[in-house]
Amino acid sequence: MRILIIDDDEDTSILLETILRSEGYIYIDTMNSGHEALSMMGFGDAPPQTAQPDLILLDVLMPVMDGIETCSRLKSIPVLQDVPIIMVTGMSDDEVLKQSFDAGASDYITKPFKKVELLVRIRSALRLKSEIDRRKEREAELLRVTSLLEDAVLNLRQVSLTDGLTALTNRRGFDENWAREFERLMQGQADASLDDALSLVLLDVDQFKQYNDIYGHVEGDRCLQRVAEVLRRETKQPGVLAARYGGEEFVLLLPGTTSEAAVATAERVRTGVEGLRIEHSQSKVSSFVTISLGVVSIRPADDTSMSAVIAAADQALYEAKAAGRNRAQVYASPLKFH
Repeated sequence: MRILIIDDDEDTSILLETILRSEGYIYIDTMNSGHEALSMMGFGDAPPQTAQPDLILLDVLMPVMDGIETCSRLKSIPVLQDVPIIMVTGMSDDEVLKQSFDAGASDYITKPFKKVELLVRIRSALRLKSEIDRRKEREAELLRVTSLLEDAVLNLRQVSLTDGLTALTNRRGFDENWAREFERLMQGQADASLDDALSLVLLDVDQFKQYNDIYGHVEGDRCLQRVAEVLRRETKQPGVLAARYGGEEFVLLLPGTTSEAAVATAERVRTGVEGLRIEHSQSKVSSFVTISLGVVSIRPADDTSMSAVIAAADQALYEAKAAGRNRAQVYASPLKFH
């Protein structure tokens, strides 16, 4: 424990230091004025010039700056706010004591002081400081553990929303984002001037069952992973979500995207997958793996539901397959059903 004595009377400082050292307190600093103490402790913008004390013994009556003002200024230094200050005074005036406690003092002792009383008050103050330090350590540890737990929860949530094979968002993550974006869009119905749109692209790998039958499930998984890489590469716009919908099906959620822009995105993805040139010897569409895509777009004024939009995207995907696959098909019928 480190103790700081601030007293302009050299005899009092020597006496205090002698008593403290006789009781085993070896880390003792002495200063003879409030200005010196404030300077050494780092008052204002000045850096501290000495180690932080665990207890301060402060004389009330000092020239230029008395102990009460010194105490108040010391307590304004953040690192000293929990450091107990015992006022050493030759007065027992209630007003002086009140001012001392108002300035931040935790205790006082009157001159001429008794050794036993002095040591009891010092031990009590240091015990209080130790308890405060332990409490702050526990609080810091609690904050650290809480931060770790929050990080773990975030990581677990991220894992729970991520597809293990492709590392894209999984179906659960898509459903959450889809519900949020749909609700946001539908809230714009009250504003007829709102120019917004929300597009959905549902896609799957053409004749993937045959691919698995020929090349095996390991290669099938690798094929899906490479398709996912294309989705990531071609959908880097802010707010766009690429997810694995299930099996060989994927979905793109495109907020603020018109039908024309959604079709352009779908075409980039389609040509990107075709450009992988993954061999598919039994495909009736191409010598390489291809995908088919269904595109649907809605605006705030559309009288529709989430399930209707999904059904429309699925219908457009069916039409793309029926038209020969390896193409993007837009759902053209009005979305006026629930």
